[in-house]
Amino acid sequence: MPGDAALFDIISSASIACGGHAGDETTMRLSLRAAKARGVAVGAHPGFADREHFGRRRLFLPPEELDEQVRGQVRALVEYAEEEGVPVRYLKLHGALANMAAEEPAVAALCFAAVTGLVPGLSVLAIDDSAQVEVAEALGYPVVREAYADRAYQPNGLLVPRSQPGAVLHDVGAIAERAVRLARAGELVAIDGSVIRTEATSLCIHGDTDEAVAIARAVRAALEAEGITIRAPY
Repeated sequence: MPGDAALFDIISSASIACGGHAGDETTMRLSLRAAKARGVAVGAHPGFADREHFGRRRLFLPPEELDEQVRGQVRALVEYAEEEGVPVRYLKLHGALANMAAEEPAVAALCFAAVTGLVPGLSVLAIDDSAQVEVAEALGYPVVREAYADRAYQPNGLLVPRSQPGAVLHDVGAIAERAVRLARAGELVAIDGSVIRTEATSLCIHGDTDEAVAIARAVRAALEAEGITIRAPY
């Protein structure tokens, strides 16, 4: 995406698309090199192999096909990362697959089991208060709980579907304030105004939004102004 290079100077961890919804050998290697040069932690970011919809359309695949897609994507990034001398620290599911795994333990279990043994000590970056957390912990993965800076939440703690108005947030100042509230109070405000408690220690900013770089800069500046340390939790 246009802002990728600039983002590597701001973020502490990068979830790299690995050939499913986006990405190829060139983009993976460039991202790995940028992360290595800046001390940014790297994670594998597999999604449905559905480039037309950027992995944001729900697909109901046979278990063996989903297993093959997830494992194949992660294995590709791991192979390139080994050649580039960059450790892959974590797994983070993308888009519709991530949301389905947040709702359905069986989907989460299939995805996380698919990468068993690929990387020693691999962590799972999981949507907080979702089936992803429960399943990853049950499978013995170290879990980092994640919240989203630029996405609206339902009162149940899951994300508002992108098909609904207001699902994606664009107000840079409001997003920065939201990040500080999350870090200080462990709270997120849902789309209906209700308050959600969260234990998230990682904050996602999507790189494909027009405001991605501005959001990342504002969030980092706001957190640092509050004396909050920013580092990759892996």
